[in-house]
Amino acid sequence: MADTNQPAPSKIGAPIDFIVERGAVERFAAAAQSTSPEHRGDDAIIHPTFLMSVAQWMNPEDRVQTGFDRARVLHGSQEFRYVGEPPRAGARLTAQERIVDRFEKEGRRGGLMRFAVVETEFRDAHSRDLVASMRMTVIERAAS
Repeated sequence: MADTNQPAPSKIGAPIDFIVERGAVERFAAAAQSTSPEHRGDDAIIHPTFLMSVAQWMNPEDRVQTGFDRARVLHGSQEFRYVGEPPRAGARLTAQERIVDRFEKEGRRGGLMRFAVVETEFRDAHSRDLVASMRMTVIERAAS
């Protein structure tokens, strides 16, 4: 049974425009324990997993809604794909989430587990060219 406080499922989220801020790139790299100089300075290149932080710029109502009960949600997997060089500080990007797959499986301990694969595309805000994509699998554990 879905949590009644959760929004109804939506297959596509709203496009979100944001600027890759130098300070955010540096703080993320530090949190990831990177000592690489390429993640610092005015022309800093993002850490390979930096795009995960896009969630901080998204309003909850602009994100895709799985309809899952948040109390039973697990992060299943995460992957990043870049088209060319990763973005640098100052890049203007547009991100948009969409659910690309949904499926169910019987859990090892019994009960039905639900899965949603969410892909976020990152496009250059000026040219609209694809810069990167991020794919995440979200799992709703079976109800107790």
